[in-house]
Amino acid sequence: MTRKLPSTILFSLAVGAFAGSAAGYLGSIMVSRHMALVGDAMSHVALPGLALGILFGFNPFIGAFTFLAVTAIITWQIQRSTTLSIEAIIGVLFVLALAIGILITPQVDLLEALFGDISKLTLIDVIVTVPTSVLVIIVTRAIHDKLALSVISKELAVSNGVRVERINLIYLLLVATIVAIGIKEVGTLLVGAVVIVPAAAARNVSTTMRTYSLTSSLIGLLSATSGIMLSSYVNVPAGPLVVIVGATIFALGLFFRSASRSERIKSGQGPATTSS
Repeated sequence: MTRKLPSTILFSLAVGAFAGSAAGYLGSIMVSRHMALVGDAMSHVALPGLALGILFGFNPFIGAFTFLAVTAIITWQIQRSTTLSIEAIIGVLFVLALAIGILITPQVDLLEALFGDISKLTLIDVIVTVPTSVLVIIVTRAIHDKLALSVISKELAVSNGVRVERINLIYLLLVATIVAIGIKEVGTLLVGAVVIVPAAAARNVSTTMRTYSLTSSLIGLLSATSGIMLSSYVNVPAGPLVVIVGATIFALGLFFRSASRSERIKSGQGPATTSS
C-alpha cells in the first residue's frame, strides 16, 4: 500500500471526526430504543445505490443516500399500516437490497463498497460530510426529548402532543443520512458498528441520558480519528481499526464499571444504576 498524502489524511480525519461524533450521538438514541441492529441492517441497503453510482458514473453517495431514504420511508409506511416491528421490516428489505447489491456491484469495486477506502476521500467529501453531520446533530438534539418520551411510553408521548409517527420518520431519515456519509469511511459492512459501538461503550460509563448522548458522541469521534491515525501508521484499512478502537473502549468501560460495582458492593453502597 502506498504512503498516504497529508491532505488525504486530513480529509479522512475531518470526515471521521464529524461523521463519528454524529453517528455516536444518534446511536445513543438507537440503543435506548432497543434498535441496535437497525443501523447495521440499514447500512446494507445502501449497497445497490453505491453500485448504481459506480456503474453509471455519478457520486455513489447520492445513490446510497437515495436508496437509504426511500427504504426509511417504505419502512415507516409499512410500520404504520401493519403490526410488524421496524426490525422485521428492515430485516426483509435488508436481505433483498444486499442480494441485489451483490449481483449488480462490479466485482472489482465490491471490496471497496463493503469495507470503504479512506484513501479516496476528497475535499468534496469533507464539504458534504461536515455540514451534514452538524445538521444531523442539531436535528437529533431538537427531537431528542420527544424521542426519549416516546421510548418511555408511546401513549404518554401522544398525550403530551408528540406526533410520534412524524418523529419516527425524521429519526429514520437521520439514520439513513449518517449511514450514507459513514460508508466511505468504513464501508457498508461495518458502518452499522460506527453507530452502535460508541453508544454501547458510553452506556457503561454514563449516569444520565444527557451525558450518555454526549459521551457516545465523543467516543465516536475518538474511535474514528484514532482508527484513521493507526491506519496511516500500519498501512491497513481504516474501517476495521475504527471498529476495533471503539470495541476496545467498550471493553475498558465494561471492565471499570464491573470493578466499580464490585467496590461499591464491598463497601455496602450497593450497585450504581444508569438512568435512561
